[in-house]
Amino acid sequence: MLSAMIKDHQAKQAAKKEEQERRRKEAIMSANELTQNLVDHLNVGVAQAYLNQKRLDAEAKQLHVGATNFAKQTSQWLALIENFNGSLKEIGDVENWAKTIENDMNVITTALEIAYKTSREK
Repeated sequence: MLSAMIKDHQAKQAAKKEEQERRRKEAIMSANELTQNLVDHLNVGVAQAYLNQKRLDAEAKQLHVGATNFAKQTSQWLALIENFNGSLKEIGDVENWAKTIENDMNVITTALEIAYKTSREK
């Protein structure tokens, strides 16, 4: 009877040990699966962040090229406007010169008319 109890006890211990080992293996497998799922989830986020960064870098490069081209175009426009302003000033200078010549001619004409009238009156 005692030996039967010991065998029964040993059998129950062995069964408990096997059950515990089975549960330990299940826990390890579940932990590995959880870890793999977490890593996969994080990798998706990291990959998405990498792609976003790559896109941002490309757009920043395009923006820089566009800004550089705009700056060059603006400089060309400023040069054209400065040349145009210079031309307008020259036109204004020619107009003033022409008015001055016209006034001088009017003075000379008036002086000649007065001289002609005075010489006829004599």
